[in-house]
Amino acid sequence: MKTDKLLYGAAYYDEYMPYDRIETDFQMMKDAGMNVIRIAESTWSTWEPHEGVFDFTHLQRMLDCATKYELNVIIGTPTYAIPSWLANKSEDMLALTHDGPSIYGHRQNMDITNPVYLDHAKILIEKLMEQVVKYDCVIGYQLDNETKSYDTCGPRAQAMFVERLKKMYPDINEFNHEFGLDYWSNRINSWEDFPDVRGTINQSLSAEYRKFQRDIVTEFLSWQADIVNKYRRPDQFITQNFDYEWHDYSFGLQPEVNQYDAAKCLDIAGCDIYHPSNDYLTGREITACGNIARGLKNNNYLVLETEAQGNIEWLSYPGQLRLQAYSHVANGANMVEYWHWHSIHNAIESYWKGILSHDLAPNRTYKECSVVGNEWKRIGKHLVNLKKKNRVAVIASNEALTGLIEFPMESKTSDGYNTVLRWICDALYMMNIEYDIISSHADNFSDYDYLFVPALYSASEKELHALDEYTVNGGNLIVTFKSGFSDEHLKIYSDTQPHILSKALGIKYDQFTYPSNVKVSFNNTTSNASEWMELVSCDTAETLCYYDHKVWNTYSAVTLNHYGSGRAMYLATLFGENTLIEILKDFFKDDDRLTSNEFSAKFPIVIKRGINDFGKEIVYLLNYSDKDQSIINHKAECTELISDCPIHEGGTITLAPWDVAILEFEM
Repeated sequence: MKTDKLLYGAAYYDEYMPYDRIETDFQMMKDAGMNVIRIAESTWSTWEPHEGVFDFTHLQRMLDCATKYELNVIIGTPTYAIPSWLANKSEDMLALTHDGPSIYGHRQNMDITNPVYLDHAKILIEKLMEQVVKYDCVIGYQLDNETKSYDTCGPRAQAMFVERLKKMYPDINEFNHEFGLDYWSNRINSWEDFPDVRGTINQSLSAEYRKFQRDIVTEFLSWQADIVNKYRRPDQFITQNFDYEWHDYSFGLQPEVNQYDAAKCLDIAGCDIYHPSNDYLTGREITACGNIARGLKNNNYLVLETEAQGNIEWLSYPGQLRLQAYSHVANGANMVEYWHWHSIHNAIESYWKGILSHDLAPNRTYKECSVVGNEWKRIGKHLVNLKKKNRVAVIASNEALTGLIEFPMESKTSDGYNTVLRWICDALYMMNIEYDIISSHADNFSDYDYLFVPALYSASEKELHALDEYTVNGGNLIVTFKSGFSDEHLKIYSDTQPHILSKALGIKYDQFTYPSNVKVSFNNTTSNASEWMELVSCDTAETLCYYDHKVWNTYSAVTLNHYGSGRAMYLATLFGENTLIEILKDFFKDDDRLTSNEFSAKFPIVIKRGINDFGKEIVYLLNYSDKDQSIINHKAECTELISDCPIHEGGTITLAPWDVAILEFEM
């Protein structure tokens, strides 16, 4: 979905303010070049203080003032944090989880399958829509907020799960066989005797319940979209702010939501991306998480939340906030919005700081936002709706992620899958190779010349045959360890590993271990192996490097196979980024379009490209360092948009620390 301009702003809550200053705030936003606010998404107890009693005073104040100051508004449905009176309406209103019953106080504590909750949520959404749809300033709606199932395991949800299994397996004997329930006498001979899933020791059954919980989220968001669709104008969009697996910052694919399915009810995908800053700012999370968002609808996306000041340790250096904003847009975002406008004066997020600090006065962060906003007012038409056509894709799989939660690797953490995903993504990022992140269930892989398959532990035979076909027809396949090992229900394949892919990869293995004192070397780089190692033997593949180890040195760590018209590489263990980059450079060496750029630039200069609405090529040069960087334009004559200066072929572009240049080329 296209937007007519870049959207730039912040979440705003009149309800949270210590005193009335809405006119001051909106004037400050206007002066800063901001043009959008998000409101309403966490204020149910304000809109409906008592059952059936509605008070939209703050809402109307914000909408009236936004109209006056010509600010666009995104309305969030306030269904992710219930009022205390609703928590008492039903004894099972709050979710029963693997850890026991939820207690009222924190947000996202309700059972989203509860019919009483759904009835009241529907009433609230309808009342809200009646209030807001008449305002021209409202441009779109955000469904709920970072929605999950909240690990609901109550009797209702489990009964729904059993009904789902009964439809999938009309023959209960087939169900028992598929899930291996004869083990430890877990066999279920009657659906009426189905046990509480919280006690299962069967990872196949546990993973299936996790999938069911993800589908609850898809259904819940679609249900909300249907309500909003009855009211919204044709010019208004629907989005959702998907978030990511959390490592004290946004890290990788969200394990609790199948975002590729959940995004089908949306007009445009949205996301919340938070990341380290100051000395730790690299841009990796902006790219990896943004690429997931862009891949949900294969289109531009909205950053509905990112940090202004954020957590205490994230306070950015001068120039970094501007660099981050441009990095989002360079990756295909059509909006950057901060959580949030001001720092809150009480409660749990008091030290999650907004644009303004607690004194609510203009500060360095506000002044840097003003630079961004006013630059975008001037050149935003050249940057919005950036279209990318990448030749490299990384596939992502919720099933594989769940599989490696159920059967973790050496570190025993729940993030093993995303560790491998980010290992691949970050190496490509450091090589200035742009990539898409697509679903493992994508209809067609042939749009890409290179396809990376990180830790596809759980995969159907259909998915594996698609990868085999991609390779034999001329694709370049790069597969990591822990791929093709189990089917979609985590039943381990009983033939040569990796299942089906062994032929394309030209390898096999039947033993694996955690690496200890094992190294991998390639092109004068050496790094430690970690997390997992497979003892790979080659059939038709050649070994690019063996394990450096006193015992395991006869086994292959990295292999390459020619298969049909294509090639397939296998990475049998996880090792250091520099070694991985050298291996990938060798794999890409004959592809000049991928390995060379017209600026002879490498990290900390990050290059991003796309085609704008004028049919011109946009090239971003982003300096992720605290030192001046000089880049030579070997491409063609162009215009640097921020300075509005011509850059001749052979001309030098100098970037200050944390600076950005944007080049526009005629096609």
